[in-house]
Amino acid sequence: MSKETARLYHVYDPMCAWCWGYKPTWLQLESALKDKLEVVYVVGGLAPDSDMPMPMEMRHQIASYWNKIESLLGTQFNHDFWTSNTPRRSTYPACRAVLCARLQGAEKTMLTAIQQAYYLQARNPSDISTLIELAREIGLNIEQFEKDLGSPEIEQALLEELRFARSIGGNSFPSLFIVKGDSITELPINYKDGDVTLNQIDQVLAKI
Repeated sequence: MSKETARLYHVYDPMCAWCWGYKPTWLQLESALKDKLEVVYVVGGLAPDSDMPMPMEMRHQIASYWNKIESLLGTQFNHDFWTSNTPRRSTYPACRAVLCARLQGAEKTMLTAIQQAYYLQARNPSDISTLIELAREIGLNIEQFEKDLGSPEIEQALLEELRFARSIGGNSFPSLFIVKGDSITELPINYKDGDVTLNQIDQVLAKI
């Protein structure tokens, strides 16, 4: 088998704060991989649908993650989110939204829009109304987006993608896996230096 048959799976969740922290390094890495192997985005499904307000203890816990990432990586967060919204532990709607955008060739654009809305603009991507606003802002076909968002086809696609993510070991986000045939290699996430991961990828590709 040739090296071109290897794929790098990037398992992420649109509302994962560590994915937001990793984004600058990931974009650098992704750009360097253009001629090396195929990169495939896989939604991870951090938290199922819920209409329940997030318990206060969990709000404090997640807010503390934001502070930790901010301190460790210099990532920007708008902490007004916690006072200007009713947070819910629910990321599946955002996952469906990026799958809908994928159908229109705009998965990465939608992912960035959700992350910026959540972390910089203090908007709530757990709300369908926010996701529709974002789809409109990035120029998607809104009628198609709304139709897809509640469709059984997107629900099935989400469940299949979550199953695939788990099958290769994608239980935390972000995660990176090189898959070639029956070979699955998980790469450690280096949040600060994409070159370290790039060298690891070269080493794995040389062996498989």
